[in-house]
Amino acid sequence: MKKTIATLIAGLFATAAFAAQTPATTTPAATTPAVAKAEAKQEKQAAKAEVKETKAAAKADVKEAKADAKAEVKEAKADAKETKEAAKTDVKVAKAEHKAAKAHHKAAVKAEAHKDTTVAAATPAK
Repeated sequence: MKKTIATLIAGLFATAAFAAQTPATTTPAATTPAVAKAEAKQEKQAAKAEVKETKAAAKADVKEAKADAKAEVKEAKADAKETKEAAKTDVKVAKAEHKAAKAHHKAAVKAEAHKDTTVAAATPAK
């Protein structure tokens, strides 16, 4: 009898130890409808907040891109204006150089003609 009682007690302890090792799980059906409703509401609010943040970030990105594009256009216009001014200056300089070269050539031709007449007048006729 002592052996039977000892075996039963050992079995009781073994089952208790085994039962303590497995965690107790709750099934979703065990939650109350009010808890499920509250959880769904929280999830919905979190999703809305995330959408709102995403929209705000997208808006900021668009605004930044527009500002960058405006700055690039402004810079391109300034560069074009600067290039145009430089080209105008180059044209003016080229015209002035051409005019000076033409005047120099004209003066050289005139001096050459004057030299010929002076030499002709200084040379006695035979």
